[in-house]
Amino acid sequence: MQRIAPPLPSRSAATDDAGRPARRDIIETSDAPVVTARHVYSQRDHVAEHTHRRAQLLCLFSGATTVTTHAGRWMVPPEHALWIPAGMPHATDMIGAVEMSSAYVLPDAAPGLPTHLHVTGLTPLMRSLIAEAVLLSDEDTGPRAAHIFGALLHEIPLLPERPLGLPFPAHPQLANLCRDFVASPSAHADIDDWAAAAGMSRRTFTRVFRKETGLGLSTWRQQACLLAALPRLGAGEPVTTVALDLGYESVPAFTHMFRRMLGQSPRGYFRDHVDK
Repeated sequence: MQRIAPPLPSRSAATDDAGRPARRDIIETSDAPVVTARHVYSQRDHVAEHTHRRAQLLCLFSGATTVTTHAGRWMVPPEHALWIPAGMPHATDMIGAVEMSSAYVLPDAAPGLPTHLHVTGLTPLMRSLIAEAVLLSDEDTGPRAAHIFGALLHEIPLLPERPLGLPFPAHPQLANLCRDFVASPSAHADIDDWAAAAGMSRRTFTRVFRKETGLGLSTWRQQACLLAALPRLGAGEPVTTVALDLGYESVPAFTHMFRRMLGQSPRGYFRDHVDK
C-alpha cells in the first residue's frame, strides 16, 4: 500500500539530524543562495506534486526514487543526483527505504547553472560537499561555510549527466503510446507499429517523436527498459529474470544495452553504486 508523505520539508518530516525543527518555509523564503536539507522516507512513500521557487539538487544515498513531471519520468538510483529547475512541478515515489539530501539553489546563485531537468552521477567531491553542507546551520556565514557552498555551486554544472530520464512527448497520441509502453516495457517495440498506431507515416513519426522527446524511438525504448530494470535489479532480482521479462533474447544482449547506457555491467554498477 502506498504511503502519502508530505511535500519535501526543509530537513526531514519532523527534525533534521541536529534536532532542528522542520523549516520548509526557509527553503521558500530565505535569501541565502543555498539551503540544504536531509530527508528519510520509507518504502513506497509518495510525495504529491509540488514546486519550489528554488532549483533542487536531489542527492540519493540509499534506495531509489522516480520523479514524475508533465514532461516525463526520471529515475534516481543510489549515488546519483537529480537537478530540478526552479518552478517545475514534480512528484516523487520512493523505491525502498530512501535517504537523500538536497541543496535548494536560487536560480541566480551562480553562473552556468543548468536549466533543464536531468539525472547526474554523484561525484565523490559533491557527495562530500552535500554531506558537510547539511550539517551547517542557516546562521553559519563564516569562511568555511562560504567555501563549502561556493564549491558546491561550482560543481553542479560539472556533474556528469546520465541517461536516466524518459521524456514524454506532448503529442497526445504519442504520449499515450509512451505511457502504455512504460506500463509494459519490451525490447521489441517496432517503429512501424508505433507509427501506424499514431496514424503517421514512418518518416513523420520519426521526425515528430525526435522533435518532442529529443530522442529516437530506439534510444527512448532502451531508456524505458533501463528505468524498468534498475529498481528490480536493485531489489535483488536475477539479471536473467529481468532481461527475459523485458523481452531481451539473452542476458548478453541486455548486459550490452546496460553497459552502453551506464558504462558498466549490471553487476559492476550495483557493486560500485549500491553495495556499499
